[in-house]
Amino acid sequence: QAKLKESGGGLVQAGGSLRLSCEASGRTVRNDAMGWFRQAPEKGREFVAAINWNGDATMYADSVKGRFTISRVNAENTLYLQMSSLKPEDAAVYYCAAATRYDSGRSVASAYDYWGQGTQVTVSS
Repeated sequence: QAKLKESGGGLVQAGGSLRLSCEASGRTVRNDAMGWFRQAPEKGREFVAAINWNGDATMYADSVKGRFTISRVNAENTLYLQMSSLKPEDAAVYYCAAATRYDSGRSVASAYDYWGQGTQVTVSS
């Protein structure tokens, strides 16, 4: 089994930047598509970004396109999400996930088999 652990969340002012990390341990995720999702209070889990197994194909939700960048370093079993120009509506718990059945990125949560515990991102206006 893979264990995913997010880090890098925190409080940032609107317009600021944060870099989230997701470290995988246990089972390797080097051959798996990976993604980031987020969930704000009283809202469902929302797709943010996904990346294929080797990092050369990415996809983004329209709401973050041009502001967020997903990347991965397979040698380190680590996934990243660079977030810039943050808005108050970006505030949420951010989760990373691994899709063991797919090598290309997916935007639906049901495609993912392993999830981290989440890291809180708060954006002040």
